[in-house]
Amino acid sequence: MTPAYILEESLLRKNLALISEVARRGNVEIILALKAFAQWRTFPIFREYIEHTTASSLYEARLSAEAFGGLTYTYTPAYEESTFEELLQYSEHITFNSLSQYRHFYPLIQRWQDRDERHHRVSVGLRINPEYSDITTELYNPCAPGSRFGVLATQLPDQLPEGIEGFHFHCLCENGSDSLVRVLQRVEEKFSAWLPQLKWLNMGGGHLMTRKDYDIELLVTTLQQLHQRYPNLRLIMEPGSAFLWQTGYLRAEVIDVVENHGIKTAILNTSFTCHMPDCLEMPYYPTVRNAEWFDEKEPLPEGHLYRLGGNSCLSGDYMGVWRFDKEIQVGDTIIFEDMIHYTTVKTNMFNGVDHPSMYLHHLDGKMELLRCFSYEDYRDRMN
Repeated sequence: MTPAYILEESLLRKNLALISEVARRGNVEIILALKAFAQWRTFPIFREYIEHTTASSLYEARLSAEAFGGLTYTYTPAYEESTFEELLQYSEHITFNSLSQYRHFYPLIQRWQDRDERHHRVSVGLRINPEYSDITTELYNPCAPGSRFGVLATQLPDQLPEGIEGFHFHCLCENGSDSLVRVLQRVEEKFSAWLPQLKWLNMGGGHLMTRKDYDIELLVTTLQQLHQRYPNLRLIMEPGSAFLWQTGYLRAEVIDVVENHGIKTAILNTSFTCHMPDCLEMPYYPTVRNAEWFDEKEPLPEGHLYRLGGNSCLSGDYMGVWRFDKEIQVGDTIIFEDMIHYTTVKTNMFNGVDHPSMYLHHLDGKMELLRCFSYEDYRDRMN
């Protein structure tokens, strides 16, 4: 059963229960961002705890409508006229990234709703950029100077354009509630003149409330105080990682061990570039079960030291160094912990490397195969 992503239902439900409790205490709607996780066969579990998703493309919105049920909250950096009306069919909220996009598409929303009373109402919002974030990795910082995301306060008129009912900001990435406090301070400093004109405020994702050291009480207090200052606002949060944080793993197998200049590399039947892309993009070093990571730039300890290498032809498809309790042998199993969020949604089949299967480990111990990939999946993507 390698390579395989394995999602633990018990751990998923633990996260969902915590998120549901935060939503109740903070009077906030917390929804699933499909950009972090879209394994639709698990959606019935999510539906026991939450009511909505957030989508960033037509395909995500359609998947939400068909597999999760109901309407989604939609934002994308730029909408296309050829697909916009279909997107409206699946969306309860439409958030525009710029005033120019709003001006172009708002008449289409009005015509879509006016011409058929059977059409649901769409609430329109703007993404704002408070020009502040605690994110230190530039690749993931949507508030960096020159960012393509969101409208600046200096670009807004005193009175909001017709139909704008909400603001959306996204400034965090796996941050704590203290970061949210600082972001909200900037939002209020720059956008308080418009907040009383709104019906909702979407605070985006990056709220890692299921992490052990996350200050839940600070989050709840912050939300309660925000309600007191702006009772007109319905609050929304759309984390991705928080739902799936530490809920499963990627199981791989050692298929060879090679040595070059004293460096041993265990080559696996999985790939960092194909199956764990954030490890190379971020970069960060994943937790490997029964192993300890060491920085190659520092003096290394004694012991069974190995790089872990992927099975693609990309030279940089490796990470290391880890120390294991014993010598690694061909056929050994390697477990990469916490490999459910932002993995399967970003994987690829570069080099024709076999894609890991997906399993759900149920509460009763049953291991359900959700998806097994084949040569045909690779072939048909290339056609």
